[in-house]
Amino acid sequence: MRPQEPYARIKVEQAKAMVDSGQAVIIDVRRDDEWVSGHVKGAIHMVVDDVLARIDELPKDKDLLFICQAGYRSALACEMAAAMGVPTTRLYNVEEGTPVWIAKNLPTSYNNEP
Repeated sequence: MRPQEPYARIKVEQAKAMVDSGQAVIIDVRRDDEWVSGHVKGAIHMVVDDVLARIDELPKDKDLLFICQAGYRSALACEMAAAMGVPTTRLYNVEEGTPVWIAKNLPTSYNNEP
């Protein structure tokens, strides 16, 4: 039997609704070159390799919605956050990824804009 993932999988529309409600924040775990090419407006940029070292920088009062290009690095970031003690009920993987977010014309920033 496969162990249950310590996070929920969500689509970009669900992520936007959660952020709009004020209950969640998006963390983009892609590389710097991917970030500047387009990212969720208002997202926190934290490269997946830095998640363990920077876990204390994440909000403690909001759900954490991790996003990357295709859902693999964001899943890994969720696993890391869970291992560092973040409650699994606050962890979400936006599995469709940033390209889908942008393709659906959801709020997007470029370069180093927030």
